Amino acid sequence: MNIISATYIGSFVDIEKCPGPDKPEYAFIGRSNVGKSSLINMLANKKGLAKVSGSPGKTQTINYFLINESWNLVDLPGYGFAKVSVQQRKKWEKMIEEYIRKRKNLVCLFVLIDSRHSPQKNDLDFVDQLGEWQIPFTIIFTKTDKNTQSQTAGNIKAFTEKMKSRWEFLPPYFQSSVVKKSGRNEILDLIEEYNIRFGAIA
Repeated sequence: MNIISATYIGSFVDIEKCPGPDKPEYAFIGRSNVGKSSLINMLANKKGLAKVSGSPGKTQTINYFLINESWNLVDLPGYGFAKVSVQQRKKWEKMIEEYIRKRKNLVCLFVLIDSRHSPQKNDLDFVDQLGEWQIPFTIIFTKTDKNTQSQTAGNIKAFTEKMKSRWEFLPPYFQSSVVKKSGRNEILDLIEEYNIRFGAIA
């Protein structure tokens, strides 16, 4: 898929105020500081489209980007270790759950997992929750350039093995590196496949 245009639409805290559900939508979520914004900028091939920060919890709203005038890319707040109050965290959790469960045109949720680490409980708990909600999702293992290939492969295998003990079938998954721009074509090809299936122009 060629990305011809990528435009920031707006940021929302209420799903009722999000753009109309007339286009296929692909949302990205993961633990705080997993590299969501950097990945979005790489996919859109537009530096600075999504704001990147080294501080966990920077994304606090549902951020919308219109791609090729035909589908939406959505940056969701991260979950996990962001230094925020319990009240703020619960507010985020409620907003995220409402978006994931009620957004009718959400085609696929991309769950980002940091490949530098061994399986994290909050990541495993989150994907298990998606299973209970029956939400289709795809995993993207990020920052694959940060460790040796064997370390990265080991962490990914450990995570998928943990899932196999709980899941009958594993969801699709990709590996990505913003530095090497790896995984970009594979992720965009999947989105294009979904767009064609849903009758949208890729």
